[in-house]
Amino acid sequence: MIRIKCALFLLGAPSLLSNYFKNISLAGFELSLGMRYMILSAFGFSIMAVCVKLASGQGIPVLEIVAARALVSLVLSYLDVRRKGISLLGHKKHLLVARGTVGAIALVCVYYAITHLPLAEATVLQYLHPMFTAVLALIFLKEHIHLSLIVSIICSFIGLVFIARPEIVFGLTENVLSHFAVGVALLGAFGSAVAYVLVRKLNETEDASVIIFYFPLIALPISIVLLGSDFVMPDTWTCFVLLLVGIFTQVGQIGLTKAMKTETAGKATAFSYLQVVFAVLLGWMIFGEEPNLWVTLGGGFILMGAFINAFWKR
Repeated sequence: MIRIKCALFLLGAPSLLSNYFKNISLAGFELSLGMRYMILSAFGFSIMAVCVKLASGQGIPVLEIVAARALVSLVLSYLDVRRKGISLLGHKKHLLVARGTVGAIALVCVYYAITHLPLAEATVLQYLHPMFTAVLALIFLKEHIHLSLIVSIICSFIGLVFIARPEIVFGLTENVLSHFAVGVALLGAFGSAVAYVLVRKLNETEDASVIIFYFPLIALPISIVLLGSDFVMPDTWTCFVLLLVGIFTQVGQIGLTKAMKTETAGKATAFSYLQVVFAVLLGWMIFGEEPNLWVTLGGGFILMGAFINAFWKR
């Protein structure tokens, strides 16, 4: 039954989003092109996360899922670059390689969190990256610090405490998330922030398709080497799911890269908070996951921090 629901939803998602994306607005407020691309990115990454969780449920190792994603993305990215008739190598190769390496490490962490935590919780923790991105953009891109950033950091930290519920604060409680998985999720969020800042810098000299191409180019060999002999042969359904991981990753990457080209690093990444909404709905619809009160409160604080960072008047 779950396979039928997933197949119907995943096959109908692209056309559904395409129609929505053309006319999107929020409470009468016309969104900029960069914000629209960020919403497209959020949706693509949400479906990707669902597929990752489904593949893991079929016994596929995290590194194999990363390799499958990278392989599909590499082929699609290569075709896109060749279609444009531009060089595959780019100009600032050291930054491109750095973006690919950091992105690959962050990806492994994010996928580990998705497979070991409920979908909503894993996604909420990933959305600490606007805070990290804003701080890194301040240091490396010389973007100015504002009161909104300070308030955002405080809100994000409170949200993290509510979700992780460390014993030193809450004592011994039931249904506490794995602290190791939460730590890996935080590492993934930080790695994503580093990658976003690098993308912002690379957009000054590189075509978006070249930036996207370098990610799977680096991630594929890294994941294959680390996977070693743990490869598991997937069945037909799982192959389909792994293929969708790569396809919806590409949707997310294209939206992200184009958004970062037209918005500041902090604002563009912050608006992707809608991925949390998608994750809660998809987790409930497909996996029967219902966030508890602490997760709801923590997620609220984290989203509040992201929203403040994006829209508080400077």
